[in-house]
Amino acid sequence: MSILVVGTVAFDSIETPHGSADHVLGGSASYFAVAASFFSPVKIVGVIGRDFPAEYMDLFSRRGIDLEGLRRNEGATFHWRGRYHEDLNVRDTIELHLNVLSGFVPRLPESYRNAEYVFLGNIDPAMQIEVLNQLRQVRLVACDTMDHWIQGSAGELRKVLGRIEILIINDSEARLLSGEHNIVRAARAILKMGPKAVLIKRGEYGVLQFTDSSVFATPAYPLEEVFDPTGAGDSFAGGFLGQLARARDNSQGGLRRAIVYGSVVASFTVEDFGLKRLTQLSLAEIEERYRGFIELTDFHT
Repeated sequence: MSILVVGTVAFDSIETPHGSADHVLGGSASYFAVAASFFSPVKIVGVIGRDFPAEYMDLFSRRGIDLEGLRRNEGATFHWRGRYHEDLNVRDTIELHLNVLSGFVPRLPESYRNAEYVFLGNIDPAMQIEVLNQLRQVRLVACDTMDHWIQGSAGELRKVLGRIEILIINDSEARLLSGEHNIVRAARAILKMGPKAVLIKRGEYGVLQFTDSSVFATPAYPLEEVFDPTGAGDSFAGGFLGQLARARDNSQGGLRRAIVYGSVVASFTVEDFGLKRLTQLSLAEIEERYRGFIELTDFHT
């Protein structure tokens, strides 16, 4: 069962207390696609510039990612430069160049329009609606957003929320979107906007899942060091949706297992800069850490 992802494919320049990396492969669609590809075939929709190197295209191809929807336009690829503080939950955007992303309108190849599992990455809600309008038989849509769209495109974002099953955001975004400081009340308010489930990412503190009838909490996998948190949320989403598509199980238990898989994949992402750790990863390592995660949270022994 293949997954469709629409989002950014970018160059990231990253500074953390552990070092730096310049012009490495980044973007929401890149992290999501590589993470999801361990579980299911992936189709990617995005835009790159003439400067996007063949080695990154080859990386996608080696992961079996379908690139028919990745358009190459005249101009430079989207570029983000950021600096993380000692508290890696805090970062500053130093530079942001939209380049070919400016004015981009996603057009799905015909072979993509029957996708059943879809992830709408952190892009303009108007683009997300454009994608939804091109789908024919979608089974599950998960979506990400950010404070910029919550504040600047609230009307369009509300339309998106009325057409998706799962919203994946962090705790500060949940508070901003809902107007509620308490995270439980925030999740309840968001559920009334349309999604059937809300997943709230809390960094090193794990993930909270809310539906109308249940709450599920899982910790983050404990690591001695986090080198680069860039892309962890999109990697989480990739592992989560990839497992859902692999298992074809959208039950409460299936969603909870997928959340743990997403957390496991994200825990690998932060162990090195950019996508480097994911490109060296194997499914066997993911399964081993998944079993370790289960043991970590098992209190019936």
